[in-house]
Formats: sequence, C-alpha cells, structure tokens
Amino acid sequence: MRVERFLELHRRGAPLLLPNPWDAGSARVLAAMGFEGLATTSSGFAGTLGRRDGRVSLDEALDHARRIVEATPLPVSADLENGYARDPDGVATTVRRAVGTGLAGCSIEDYSGADENAIYPFELAVERVAAAASVARASDTRIVLTARAENFLRGNPDLMDTIARLQAYHEVGADVVYAPGLHRPVDIVAVVNAIDAPVNVLLLPHGPNVAELAGLGVARVSIGGAFHAVAMAALETAAREFKDAGTTDFWAQAMAGGKIIAKAFD
Repeated sequence: MRVERFLELHRRGAPLLLPNPWDAGSARVLAAMGFEGLATTSSGFAGTLGRRDGRVSLDEALDHARRIVEATPLPVSADLENGYARDPDGVATTVRRAVGTGLAGCSIEDYSGADENAIYPFELAVERVAAAASVARASDTRIVLTARAENFLRGNPDLMDTIARLQAYHEVGADVVYAPGLHRPVDIVAVVNAIDAPVNVLLLPHGPNVAELAGLGVARVSIGGAFHAVAMAALETAAREFKDAGTTDFWAQAMAGGKIIAKAFD
C-alpha cells in the first residue's frame, strides 16, 4: 500500500514535497509537520557518522533506511547512490535487498564515483537501470524506482545527453526521473516535456521556488542534504556563542526545539 500511495503522490504540476531526514528523530519531526513522504539523504546520513558523502557502505545505508522507514508511517525513498555496484546484476541485488527494508522507493544514479569517467557510459548506465527496474517492477518486490542522471552535478552540464539518458531510463522501467543540478527553467521544462514520467527537481537557491517548479510541470521536489547542513550550521552558531561569548541567546532556539521534540516524539 505504501508503494501505490507513494507513486500516486507524484503529480505533474502539484509536486510532492519530499524532505530528506538524516535520522529517526528528524523523520518524526517532518512527519509531524504534515509531509506526505520522506527520502533518505546519503550526505546527511554520512554526516551523522562523521564522514563525507559517498563513504557509507551498503549495509550501513540499508540499516539506516530501515530505521527511517520504522520511524513513521510515511512512504520512504532511499538514496542508494550508484547502487553500490558497477555491474547490472549487482545493482539488481542492491534493489532486492532494499525492498526488504520496507522502503516504498529508491534511487539509482549513473555517477561511477571515479575521478575520471565519472558518469557511466550510456549503454552500461541504461543496463544498470533496467536491472534495477526488473526487481523494482516485479509483483513481489514492487518499489518506486527513481533513475538519476548526474551530469549537472559532475561537471558535464550536457542537457541533450541528460535528456537522452532520462528517456532511456524511463523506457527500461524507471518510474521517476531526476537530474539533480538543473536550475534554469528552460532546462527543467525541456526535461519535463521530453519524458512521459514524473520529474524530480532538487530545490536550489539559484533556481525556481516550489510554486514556480509546479508551474513548470515538476512532479516532485527534494532538497538532498540541505536540512542536515542547516542543523549543523545551527549547532556551530550556538556552540560558538557558548565558546566565544559565554552568553545564552541560543537558549531561545533550544526551547523552540524542545517544543518541536515534545510534539513530534512519543
């Protein structure tokens, strides 16, 4: 039921706002605020372990996803980075394991993690998505698959290649397509119009706001690790006041946070 509901929430022109909690507590706060779905953040979760993005193992990522799923009744999509595998069979195995956590969705990207040839070759990238979709669309392991084209985040802002990849990913079974880093309205419209699938857009400070993205036909809006970074900034600000000034202004925010916790937690 979570999977069907999650897919239904992807409405072109009335986008699903999909915030990215980094632990069970932040998931519960967001659920208490009335969000309809959640997504994990690879960078935010890595930050809770004192690591940079891309330095979390598959076992750690799946255990984290399970904790987010169990924290609220909301459907959850997991950021599975590049599927923790190069070959299609390995990606399929990752998605199969992800289904066992109770997730409603997951994303697979075409970033290889290599310093050179950072984006998988086109044919291999499509084969990887097809393998993931073979699991994601099976009746006994149904999960909403988001396929990500990473060009704009990885130094290759090639719109035509990005569109070609997203079209191919959808044709082999991806339910949702996503090209993080797109921010120009003309590029977003080009993607939305080229692909008959829900399009996710990363909300960026130099791009359209949510209302504007809705007007462009976007079906889902996410924020990646931004909320976790906001929390770290708030921590640094309060700690600096404590360390350098020895004053208590931060307690106003602390008391506001206490009320939020009391409302969201059991």
